[in-house]
Amino acid sequence: MGSPKATGVPVIETARTILRAHRLDDFDAYVAMWADPAVTRFIGGKPRTREESWMRFLRHAGLWSLLGYGFWAIEEKATGRFIGEAGFHDLKRAIEPSIEGVPEAGWALAPEAQGRGLASEVVQRALAWGDVTFSPARTVCIIDPENTASLNVAAKCGYTEILRTTYHDNATILLERHP
Repeated sequence: MGSPKATGVPVIETARTILRAHRLDDFDAYVAMWADPAVTRFIGGKPRTREESWMRFLRHAGLWSLLGYGFWAIEEKATGRFIGEAGFHDLKRAIEPSIEGVPEAGWALAPEAQGRGLASEVVQRALAWGDVTFSPARTVCIIDPENTASLNVAAKCGYTEILRTTYHDNATILLERHP
């Protein structure tokens, strides 16, 4: 069953994807993606339960509603399938230095969508939207030092390392990008 059309979430497109609001009918694919150890290896370190996924899923609507930005669901144009998510958030993270109030970019793709250049395509398009929306503000992202694929995407998209720090007792790299 689908959900009513979300309001306030812009729909943007890339050559191969549509970035749009998460819908209830995305939820099972969302749960499957976040339950996959290949997806969570560098994002939280362990597969998520259905309940944990539901709480994160609900967060997406709240971010758009309260902050005017958030994460988009990534729909593959060719198939109409949910294949991941990308966008910006402010999670009030307990990280030093503080990034509170700074839009933090993030992205995740289901395993079947990885390795095809989709992350770079989607993140570049999301950043183009962010450059207009947040201008002239910077954006940041945090990435596990062993996550070579995401570090490569970040570099292609103009992010540079600020410093290495820890988050939840795990090593992380804080990167920033200026429009």
